[in-house]
Parts: sequence; structure tokens; C-alpha cells
Amino acid sequence: MYDDLTHFFNEAGQITAWPSKAKKQLSVLRFLAGKFEAAKDYDEPQVNELLNRWHTFEDPALLRRELYMKHFLNRVPDGSRYWKEGGP
Repeated sequence: MYDDLTHFFNEAGQITAWPSKAKKQLSVLRFLAGKFEAAKDYDEPQVNELLNRWHTFEDPALLRRELYMKHFLNRVPDGSRYWKEGGP
């Protein structure tokens, strides 16, 4: 899986905590971005639903914002539509 994150995953393959180190945060974001289909539109509730399937610490807003800020997802200015352009 993601060797540098093994202690952040539970047995179901979900992230259990937000890492404190930036490098590990990027690995978590890369993992989560991989759950989105490229070029598919998602509304905010769909993004939250997908993120909630893959983490247990109940903060989809943090993850959604970080995915956008680190350019893993794009969005329209009002946040009503998100998409992944491609890549991992």
C-alpha cells in the first residue's frame, strides 16, 4: 500500500488520522486522490461521501480543502463542483 503510512491505516484500508508531517500528508492526499475518477464531475456532497469512505477521523472539509489546495482536485470558485483532471 503506502509503506510510509502503514500506521495511519486501519484493517479496512481507511486513514485513521491526519499526519503531522507534510510529506505524509501528501501521501495521504495522493492515496485519496486515487479514489476519484479523472474528468468526472463531483458535487460537494459526493466528494464528502467518497472521502468519508476512506477516512475515519470525520473531517472531510479538511481533506477536501487540502486536495484542492495541493492541486489534486480542481473546483469551481463557489465549491459546487469538483473534478480530478488526471494522474494518480
